[in-house]
Amino acid sequence: MSGDSNYQFLKTKKDESAFIITIDNPPVNTLNLKLVEEIPLAIKEGNDDRDVRGIVITGAGTNAFCAGADLRMMQGFSPDEAAKIVETGHRAFFAVEESPKPVIAAVNGLALGGGNELAMSCDMRYVSDRARFGQPEVKLGLIPAWGGTQRMSRLVGTGKAKELIFSGQMINAQEALRIGLVNKVVPDGEELRAATDFIRMLAANVSPLALAQAKIAINEGIQASSMKEALGYEVKAVKTLATSNDLREGVQAFLEKRQPKFTGT
Repeated sequence: MSGDSNYQFLKTKKDESAFIITIDNPPVNTLNLKLVEEIPLAIKEGNDDRDVRGIVITGAGTNAFCAGADLRMMQGFSPDEAAKIVETGHRAFFAVEESPKPVIAAVNGLALGGGNELAMSCDMRYVSDRARFGQPEVKLGLIPAWGGTQRMSRLVGTGKAKELIFSGQMINAQEALRIGLVNKVVPDGEELRAATDFIRMLAANVSPLALAQAKIAINEGIQASSMKEALGYEVKAVKTLATSNDLREGVQAFLEKRQPKFTGT
C-alpha cells in the first residue's frame, strides 16, 4: 500500500488492484466546497492508473462515511452562490458516476445528505451493519440537490424516494438493503475488505474494457427516452469491443480452457 498527501481532505492509496479514496474531515467527514472539488481529482488519479481495476470511496474513522454538507457554507448565501455550490457537487458526483472503472462506496457509519448522495453516485454500496442513511435536507429548508432527488428515484423508485426525501427520516442498513439502496450489508468493519475483494475478483476474471462499455450502456441507457434508443448503446459498445484485444483474448482463453489475461485494450 502507498499513501498520498496531495489532498487536504482526502487520502488515497493503492491496494493491489483497488484504489482507495478516504474522506478525512473529522469528526464526521462533512463535505465542504474544497473537499467536493478534490473528489474529481482523486477519481482521475484512480482512472489514470492502468493497474487500478476499481475505486473504493470510504470515510475515515468509525463514526461516519460522510454526514453531509458542512452547513456553514450555506449560511446567508445568495441564489447565485447556492447554484455554484450545487453545480460543484454535480460535477464531483458525475466524475464518480462516469469513471470508466467500477466505483464502490464502502459505507462505515452515517451516510446522510451529501454523503448519501455521494454513495448513490457510486456503482455499488457495500455497507456496515451499523450504517444509517438519510436525506434530511427538507428539515433544513433545502432539498437533496447534489443528485439526491434523481439518483434515489432511479435506485429505489419514485414512491420510496419521495417518502424518504419528504420525511427526512433515517433508515438502517437492513432497510436500505431491502429497498435496493445498497448492494450488500457486512459486519461492521468488514465493508472496506468486502469492496476491495470484489475489485480483486474483477481484476482476476473480467475485461476492464468490456466492464467500462457495460457501465456506459447501463448509465446512458437508463436515461434514454425509449428502449430502442437504449439498445443503441449496446450496439455502440459491441462495435467498440469487436476488434479489441480483450475480446480476442477472452474467446481464446475460453476455448483453451485457461484464465484470460486482459489488458484493457
